[in-house]
Amino acid sequence: MKKITILLFALAFGVKGFSQSKATPIINLTSNMTAQFTLNSSTSKVTLVLTGPSDRWFALGLGVTAGFSMSEGDVVVYTTSLNDRNYAGFTSPAADASQDWTTVSNNVVSGVRTLTLERNLTNSDADDFQLPYASTNSISVAWARSSSPSTSLANHGSSNRGFATGSFTILGTEDFSLNATSIFPNPSSGEFSIKTKTNLSKVNVYSQTGALVKTIEVTDESNEVQLKVSGLQSGVYFLELQNDSEKSWKKVIIN
Repeated sequence: MKKITILLFALAFGVKGFSQSKATPIINLTSNMTAQFTLNSSTSKVTLVLTGPSDRWFALGLGVTAGFSMSEGDVVVYTTSLNDRNYAGFTSPAADASQDWTTVSNNVVSGVRTLTLERNLTNSDADDFQLPYASTNSISVAWARSSSPSTSLANHGSSNRGFATGSFTILGTEDFSLNATSIFPNPSSGEFSIKTKTNLSKVNVYSQTGALVKTIEVTDESNEVQLKVSGLQSGVYFLELQNDSEKSWKKVIIN
């Protein structure tokens, strides 16, 4: 009976721990541009995974809806590096006095830059959009990018901007398993970024016929791996993801 009680307590504690995070789905903005937010009440951090074209600047406004005033709003801009900025009329967004976002990772695969960014949920910076865990249930964003390859901020043109909204849902145990792995871009020419929310120790690549194509040993048990497979015919392949406690399968397309 004691063992059962301890087990039930451990399970209850584990579920409670996992419920301390909530996330939006991947918000599709435009070609090569996506955003996903995760809020964590235990660490009081927000994680933003933002993708955009690697050959030009792109930007994401937080808490911004269609018809907003160009003198209001919080924005992150990537040119050759990340800048925490704020809208200031119809000129280029001004840099915040306090640069509150930390770049956790910055990877480029097949022309797509993937930024993993982190910031406190709330702070004293008046230019930052605040994200209190308990009351933040959705987020509206505005996006923009250069109309041509360029890292110099300039007018984006009417077809290179837009608005979107994402709703937050509580993350459960499944969201922290290998099943919750993200692979991007997909399809690709053979270069993929694999991002998990748990440790990853091995990746096996199989053809549709079940032939083993490649094995990658992840020596540092990272949760982000760059996979490059060259010389393969176009088609569907399967990735077997492994760590010490589980396996998961993902389908990728090489074009």
